[in-house]
Amino acid sequence: MTAVSRPRYWPEGMPREAAVPEATLVDNLAGGAARHPDKPIIVFGDAVLRYGEALARVEWLAGWLQQRCGVKRGDRVLLFGQNCPAWVLAYYAILRADAVVVPVSAMATSDDLAYHASDAGANLALVGREMADRALACRALRHVLLHDADGLEAQGVPGTTGWREVMAARLQPAPAQAGPDDLCVLPYTSGTTGKPKGCRHTHRTMLSSLCGSRQWRALGPDTVALSVAPMFHLLGMQNGMNLPLLCGGTLVMLPRWDREAAARLIEQHRVTYWAAPPTMVVDFFAQPGLERFDLSSLKLLVGGGAAIPDAVSALLKQRYDLALNEAYGMTETASFLHCNPVGREKPCCLGVPTFGVDSRVVDPLTLAELPPGEVGELVTCAPQIMLGYWGRPEADAEAFVTIDGKRFLRTGDLCATDDEGYFFMRDRLKRMISVSGYKVWPAEVENLLYGHPAVHEACVVGAPDARSGERVKALIVLKPAARGHTTADDVIAWARDHMAVVKAPREVQFVDQLPKSGTGKILWRELQDREKTKQGDSP
Repeated sequence: MTAVSRPRYWPEGMPREAAVPEATLVDNLAGGAARHPDKPIIVFGDAVLRYGEALARVEWLAGWLQQRCGVKRGDRVLLFGQNCPAWVLAYYAILRADAVVVPVSAMATSDDLAYHASDAGANLALVGREMADRALACRALRHVLLHDADGLEAQGVPGTTGWREVMAARLQPAPAQAGPDDLCVLPYTSGTTGKPKGCRHTHRTMLSSLCGSRQWRALGPDTVALSVAPMFHLLGMQNGMNLPLLCGGTLVMLPRWDREAAARLIEQHRVTYWAAPPTMVVDFFAQPGLERFDLSSLKLLVGGGAAIPDAVSALLKQRYDLALNEAYGMTETASFLHCNPVGREKPCCLGVPTFGVDSRVVDPLTLAELPPGEVGELVTCAPQIMLGYWGRPEADAEAFVTIDGKRFLRTGDLCATDDEGYFFMRDRLKRMISVSGYKVWPAEVENLLYGHPAVHEACVVGAPDARSGERVKALIVLKPAARGHTTADDVIAWARDHMAVVKAPREVQFVDQLPKSGTGKILWRELQDREKTKQGDSP
């Protein structure tokens, strides 16, 4: 790193590099099964799956994939379902068969499946029973193997092979051939600009992220993780599945978000670790009656995907004495990249670059590094960064730049650093609102709006304005108790008292809900596009 970007603060006693073994993700599961075969690996409702049982089922499914489906080293296999034990086993079975997992959103349509199958060159899918109709409608898939989100005993439906049949055959796979530098996962970006792109991750890039996260957060075999963030996304996949397995811990799983069920599971199973997107954290701690549950076992709450509002961070500290350990990563970086030092967190902060990570804030046009306090684009060079996009050399040419002889990923995120080298998100490069020539970052305005006692969720967009070019507009979901009592004028007046006039929304619209992705992120681009379509070029 240069003198400008080098963190001024580094956790005492923490090495600069993380130890990453010459191994594969499957080795983590096999090692856990060898050390403690009878330890619970997954708790799902009333069902408990143990490490030894899990490894055996992974082997049987891998054997079936190779012998009955013809899966070979490097083949891509779609994985389409909700969080459940079989999703975890299917993921590791694909890897054990030396193949590549292509995770697909549980909300995907048959057309989405067809796109993923065509783009990734896959003809086989492991599909949840509740998604069978969509999978069978996709003619690009010649084989569909079925698993059940409610357990592990699914029978096939016409055109599929059931989980029960596969397990009964007990076929053994060939000796593993894949190594650390083989592709293992091909997750697709959200596709906010054009079609989604596959990110080429190897066992090495995935493990670099995982080993760094484990060491940074001092996680061990006593880890009990609440696994509810969708596993088809890197936040849930890495933090809710692969990381606890690397530690030899236990996953307490929910198939879909239910805030009361989450509180009950934390209390019942003494959950110690939970990684969640901001919308999930906000919703969880806003639920009525939360004080009924004993949450004292929860030692580490990890935020990712976007900044947690300051008001929520303050609530966690005051009411639960719980610091939110915010981190920063992308699909392209296998999740973990930056993180706040545990016990020395700063609110609404991306933390500092972690093991072996060289991140810089640069001018988006010249790529010159900027001093602390100035806003620019975050670029990063790290061992967990993907090899590149699948079959998209033109996208690689746009995404990567060479600085000081090193290959950096352009994140498209606007950030600034403080005098200790902590990074703070300002917004996406293409999201800025220009009000009379002044730059307004929607994420900053949203963070301030969460300080209003009536605001449950907020999304800020730019609306065309004849005088100023654009004006700030806020779409807000009110807390239930505030509905019918809080007006748009109330919020506008409050905003003018709490933020610069150029940043304060001039228009407020109350909505029942905000559109979200399958990972819980608010779809700001969709709302921005709606505004442009509605307003056109008129004031």
